[in-house]
Order: sequence, then C-alpha cells, then structure tokens
Amino acid sequence: MTTHPRSPAAGLQGSRCSGCSVAVYPADHACPRCGGPADPAVLEGAGTLWTWTIQRYAPKSPPYQVPPGGFEPFALGYVELEEGVRVAAVLEVDDIDEVRIGMPLTVTAGDGVPRARPTTNREEGS
Repeated sequence: MTTHPRSPAAGLQGSRCSGCSVAVYPADHACPRCGGPADPAVLEGAGTLWTWTIQRYAPKSPPYQVPPGGFEPFALGYVELEEGVRVAAVLEVDDIDEVRIGMPLTVTAGDGVPRARPTTNREEGS
C-alpha cells in the first residue's frame, strides 16, 4: 500500500532536477528551470517565514468545510525551506501577533494544505 503524496506520513513530497538540482514542491516530473527530468525527493521542512497574511473570510465551499465551531481567521504564509523552495502553508501559531517575517518554522504535509509551526529549540538541534 502506498502513502498518498499529501499525507502527513509521506512528508513533503517534492522533486529535484537530476540536471540542475532545483527542488520544487509539490513534486513535478519536469524541472521548471531547465525542463530536464526531476526525481521524487522528500523535502526537510525546516525553513523561515518569507511572507504572510491573515485569511479573514471563509474560503469558498466546497472544497472548504466549515468546522463545527464556525470559521475563524487564520494566518497563511510562504515558508522558504533550506532547499530554496517556498511552500504556502497554514501557520499554526498560538498568537497571530507573534508572527514575524524570518521566524523559523517547520512545515509538514497536511490533509490538502501544508501546515507550518514555530520551530522549537529541540527541532533546531536535530
């Protein structure tokens, strides 16, 4: 049984060009830079917040499913991974006022949308 590529258990399933080594997320069979073939690659997920915003309106439904407690605004940002890839992710933070460009985050695969949370000291050392 194979793991779905966007499953949290699969990690961040990207790809890397076999010619120029450019990494992308989500995975693609061809390199966006040189057009050469790309091989599957699991991206590490460690990175820094490149930019962000707050989503104050509920996304269109479907595909969005309103949670039981109703819609609540959430932070969404681009996290630049160590591999040079910028990944759009929901920012799972306790306090939106603490979000800052350049803050260290760890991105994980989610059901449909990657999730990013602040990197703890324990994660920085691993």
